[in-house]
Amino acid sequence: MTTNTSSNGEMQKPSLQLALVPVVLTLILLGIQIFYFGDFTPHIPLAIGLALTALVGIKQGLRWKQIEEGIFRVIHVSMPSVSVLILVGMLVGVWIASGTVPTLIYYGLTLLSPQIFLAAAMILCAVVSLSLGTSWGTVGTVGLALMGIGAGFEIPMYWTAGAVVSGAFFGDKVSPLSDTTNLAPAVTGTDVFSHIKNMMPTTVPAMLAALVIYLIAGFTLIDNDNGSFERITAITTSLQNNFEISAWLLAPALVVIVLAVRRMPPIPSLFAGVVAGAIVAAFTQGAGIHDIITYANSGYSITTSSDSINSLLNRGGIQSMMWTISLILIALGFGGALERTGCLESIISSIMTKVSTFRGVQTSATLTSVATNLVAGDPYLSIALPGRMYAPVYRGMKYSTLNLSRAIEEGGTLVSPLIPWNAGGAFVIGALGLTIGDGNFENLLYIPLAFACWLSPVIGLFYAQFGFFSPKATAEEQADWEKKGELIMEYNTSTK
Repeated sequence: MTTNTSSNGEMQKPSLQLALVPVVLTLILLGIQIFYFGDFTPHIPLAIGLALTALVGIKQGLRWKQIEEGIFRVIHVSMPSVSVLILVGMLVGVWIASGTVPTLIYYGLTLLSPQIFLAAAMILCAVVSLSLGTSWGTVGTVGLALMGIGAGFEIPMYWTAGAVVSGAFFGDKVSPLSDTTNLAPAVTGTDVFSHIKNMMPTTVPAMLAALVIYLIAGFTLIDNDNGSFERITAITTSLQNNFEISAWLLAPALVVIVLAVRRMPPIPSLFAGVVAGAIVAAFTQGAGIHDIITYANSGYSITTSSDSINSLLNRGGIQSMMWTISLILIALGFGGALERTGCLESIISSIMTKVSTFRGVQTSATLTSVATNLVAGDPYLSIALPGRMYAPVYRGMKYSTLNLSRAIEEGGTLVSPLIPWNAGGAFVIGALGLTIGDGNFENLLYIPLAFACWLSPVIGLFYAQFGFFSPKATAEEQADWEKKGELIMEYNTSTK
């Protein structure tokens, strides 16, 4: 077999045409599986894409062991997120059994107005996610309760999911406790608080616009008729008949929030929430030890006279997350193979050779993060890879890499939940119970309705075209680059 290596013995990147083969074929297979067959199970198309990418690597001279190492390296990086998924599954099952989720639904239905519900849902998720530093933890806990409240108000699932995702991923984006918020400045050579400050010009307008849209939708799409009141009364009555409802039952949620505010990492914080929920379930709802273990593993199960309650509360448990976890692992493996074989680098490099202005580079960096999310299915890779590759270009143009960290955060973190086979999108669909498949894709409407997530990068692209909120590198930054010996790609300033 011919080995394609460079003069220093490293594998040469595949040509653009060859690098695009596994990407294009995988997207075609995904389209056939999802839209032609009407079956929302992206697992096998992504697994085939991984195999095709491995063949490209072997053609370039890599051994399978090298490709395997690239696959498992990316999967290893994602293990904290997979751990969060497992804990969220446990948390949902135990918190339903403890009465925490039913209490949240009960108070939400009795205290909130249907007209302001969507706006309130977005704000609540934003505050909780900002405190916890995890969008996934917010979606799987508070988001689940909000889905129940929305169902009680007869609001379509996709509207509620859109508001939940907008708030949860906004909080994740600007929380100093978030892993992606720390990753973006780390790979671009900036500090986390400067990074957060530089995201405000896009984040604040996007959130305000989303808030206005949700308020308008609430007052124009939701009917405040007698039928709705009767439905709400039936749900709250059923909750009271099957659970002890009390403000004290919110203690498990308070434990998680307090630990997060005290900067405890998400995994021990969520586990503490599981333990607190188990204690509450035992002492207030009469659950036995074996019952609690079953709820944590297989989810909560209840049969009432209310079909709404049955559909809302029969969920949770580790096993309910296995579909999502398997999809995430395969998608991340595909992304790892694309990175290790040089396919992603080849595609990005070809893009970089065609841009010579700041507006072009900023646009390319954002869209590269979006495309990496789309193809590789990994929000971490969509931040780390473009961040590493584009940083020298910004330094060469003497623009602050804060511009880059904002671009990859918006194209990475915020777009992740909008792609169904991405780690973020798969989690949202699984955690919020968005039924998709068998030719029914109505619930995918949450994607355009998550306004804050896609408005923020759109506003960022607008700023780039006119140079708004696009800081140049300060003398201190340039001196720091030289001190650290960071790579700088020189550009002819006459082309900018």
